[in-house]
Amino acid sequence: MNYKFKRISALFSLMLLGFSVAQAQTNKDLSLVDAIKLGVQNSKQLRQSEARIASADASLREYKDRRLPNASISGSYLRVSKPTVNILLNTGQSSGGGTGTAEQGTTAPDVKEAMYALGNVSYTLFDGFKNSAAIKSAKYLQEAARLDAETDRQQVVQNIISAYSNLYKANSSVALVKENLKQSHQRTVDFENLEKNGLLARNDLLKAKLQESNIQLSLLDAESDLHVANLNMDLMLGLPEETTLVLDTTSFQQMNDAQNLSYWEQQAVDNRSDFKSVDLRQKAAYANIKSAKGGYYPSLSLTGGYVALNVPNAIQVTDAWNAGIGLRYNISSLWKTGAEISAAKAQLMQVQAQQAILGDNIKIQLYQSYEDYLVSLKKIEVLNVAVEQSNENYKITKNKYDNSLATTTDLLDADVQQLQAKLNYAYAKADAVVAYNKLLQTAGIVAQ
Repeated sequence: MNYKFKRISALFSLMLLGFSVAQAQTNKDLSLVDAIKLGVQNSKQLRQSEARIASADASLREYKDRRLPNASISGSYLRVSKPTVNILLNTGQSSGGGTGTAEQGTTAPDVKEAMYALGNVSYTLFDGFKNSAAIKSAKYLQEAARLDAETDRQQVVQNIISAYSNLYKANSSVALVKENLKQSHQRTVDFENLEKNGLLARNDLLKAKLQESNIQLSLLDAESDLHVANLNMDLMLGLPEETTLVLDTTSFQQMNDAQNLSYWEQQAVDNRSDFKSVDLRQKAAYANIKSAKGGYYPSLSLTGGYVALNVPNAIQVTDAWNAGIGLRYNISSLWKTGAEISAAKAQLMQVQAQQAILGDNIKIQLYQSYEDYLVSLKKIEVLNVAVEQSNENYKITKNKYDNSLATTTDLLDADVQQLQAKLNYAYAKADAVVAYNKLLQTAGIVAQ
């Protein structure tokens, strides 16, 4: 009796656990467009891009601030000891032609403290165009950082589309395998009835059961892949891990026109943000060379200041203003600036080489993406025919089997071929969507 009570309690606990898990899981309808929006909003990679943009903005502000006047104030309060002061004054020759003598015993002032305050303001009128060139370079790099962020954004979008496609594949696989398992189970039941009535060999029944077991194993693998794909999508979109995503499959039903290769080449020229970014970095490198050459020129500054001094019992200075123009030239720049210019030119050469390599890579990527999409469209056509052929083949084989003109093995093989053809067709449509969006990304227009 106690054993029965424990079993009932365990079963009741499992039921409550299952109910709580079912309650914790939530379903969410998700279109491809919504997935892209959520993924972009929650992308950790794009947060890094935002940080790089912020760094470029700060660098530009730093160079702009250098154009502002420099101002400083300082002051001191000093305690001093009582000095011993001997003042010797030579009065020169007297009217009688004699030589004057120094006055002795002059009283020294009683100085115990001293205070002074200084204020200086300077404004650079000319620095050899160094800072103006640096500002121009920083502006180019700021815009390049924004374009790099756009490139990262396009890559994030492509990753989301690929993940969405994988989840679609996993869902399709589970649905098709479940349907096939249902048919296989019904066939096993029919075969068992035939075997009981002596109308079917025991061996044929075992073949049907073996195939049903294999399909059950396939379903376990498919469901595991689905859980992993769903979790990956939840994490990518910033959703709770227990969220079950219900996809909008309309995105995988219509295929886009492939256009022609020249169309995509023109799109890449007009829209590739990474290529534009390298071009801006090249302009920034030219500006850096101009900034480095500014070391050969002198600097001219407008200056002004104020001085206040108070030494009690000795001296007091107030309202001592000054203003003027200062010229400064660092002679060592004649032999030091050349190295800076050489380094700036080397940086320009690196950017130019990077631009040339990127141009070749874009052409290769574009051609490969275009060919992949064309192949994916052709695969859909071929696999669509294959599905029709596999359906017809199964019908004919089933009819032959019912009339004892085909073996059980033939029937089971036809069933496997039909399932495989349907899976291949579903995968091909998903792959075509990914291939098209990869083509858009290569042309630089996926984010649009």
